Formats: sequence, C-alpha cells, structure tokens
Amino acid sequence: MRTSLLAPLALVAALGVAACGLLQTGADETVGWSADKLYSEAKDEAASKNWTKAIKYFEKLEARYPYGRYAQQAQLEMAYAYWKDNDRASAVAATDRFIKLYPNHPNVDYAYYLKGLVNFNVDEGLFGFLAQSDMTERDPKATREAFASFKEVVTRYPKSKYAEDSAARMRYLVNSLAWHEVHVARYYMRRGAYVAAVNRAQFAIKDYPRAPATEEAVFIMVKAYDALGMTELRDGADRIMRVNFPDSKYLKPGGYQQSAPWWKLWDPNW
Repeated sequence: MRTSLLAPLALVAALGVAACGLLQTGADETVGWSADKLYSEAKDEAASKNWTKAIKYFEKLEARYPYGRYAQQAQLEMAYAYWKDNDRASAVAATDRFIKLYPNHPNVDYAYYLKGLVNFNVDEGLFGFLAQSDMTERDPKATREAFASFKEVVTRYPKSKYAEDSAARMRYLVNSLAWHEVHVARYYMRRGAYVAAVNRAQFAIKDYPRAPATEEAVFIMVKAYDALGMTELRDGADRIMRVNFPDSKYLKPGGYQQSAPWWKLWDPNW
C-alpha cells in the first residue's frame, strides 16, 4: 500500500520542480539588488542609450528605496530617460513631481530646464505647424510651457549654468509664438474672417512686441480694417506701420509712384 502511494507523490514532486523552473524563467533579475547596484546598472544602460531598460531600473530603484541617497537623483535621471525614450508625458510628469517634492533641491534648476527641453522639442509646439494648411488646428501649448519653464530658470536661478541657454531658447520661442499668431491671422484673412484676423494680429503685437513677426501683424491689421470699412482704425494702423517700420517692404510694393494706398497695391498672395 505504501509503495503504491510513493509513485504518485514522486510524480507530484517532479511536476512541482518543473513548474518552479517555468516560473523562474520570468523571474525578476533585480531581486536582491542593492540601491547602489540598481543605480549603477541604470546609469550603464542609459550610457548605452538603452532607455527602456534604464527606465525599468530607475523605476525599481525609486519604488524599493524611496528614501535612499539615490532616490532624488534617480527621479531626474528617469525623467531624462523618459524624454529620450520619446515618452514626453512621463518625462514632464517626472520633472513636475521632482519640483513639487524638492522645491529647494540644488538641482531643481535642471528640473525646470529639462521640462523646457521636453516641450521645446515637440513638433506641435515649435514650427511643426508650418507644414499644416489649417493653422488653427495646431495648439502652441507645448511651446508656451517650454517658454514658462525656461523663464523659471532665467528669473529664479540667474546664476544657473542652464540660464544662458534657457534665455536663448526663450528668444527663439517668442519668435515662434509670434509667428504662430501671424500665421493664424493669415488663415483668417484668406477666408475673409477679418475680425478674427485683427484679433490674432493684435495678440501678436501685444504679447510679443519685439518679435519680427509684428511687422506683418500690423500689415494684417491695416488690410483687415480696410476690408471692414473701418477707416479710422485702418489709418491708425497705417501710422503705426509708417512710424515703426519705415523701411517695410509693405510700404514699397512696386518701387514706383503709388496712385493708390499701399495696402491696396500690396497683394501678399496668402
């Protein structure tokens, strides 16, 4: 009787060993790793541009050792890896979390700078809209967020090593945002939506007064007011054009004695 029971028990034991072997095949290789090893491995993977694996190690490090000496730095490293892995949403979330948790951290300037870079490189927020036929379909939200992040670096951390580059990117973004408004104004002009065109041109002039795009914004206002029959406002915009842009190409459409107002002669061919 005892002998007959041993065989089934041995079979069950064998099956159990086999099952353990199958389970171990998908086992977590990082079990038992110290914080130092997780951080070291994550850095090595990042250095090799294996961003997905680097993120995996950084995430495990943050989860297992949230209060260790690597935790704070791992958050920034992970945000950078997310960015390089084309996961913009996670990168922004990681920088926001770091800024919220450690507002006085010595590297918080880098967190703002990195957040700016993430949004700066989004096509939808930076000149990518130029390829679209309908300029109103593009939302410059990412560009505005990038500008705000770089502004934090410049205003709050003027001595930061990222301040100079942040300022340069801000200047570039101002021009980008101004041109966006002008392109939208052009879109409305083509469709005869003159009031909407004026509103967008005014926004560009008010918010980005020193951007090169303001010259065309004033021109659009003159043309739109003329089309609307609002002569006083048109003449006011005309004076602004002549005072601020005396050498504008719009004032010299043909290089000859004008027999009609310049805004009538100039066809921008939008």
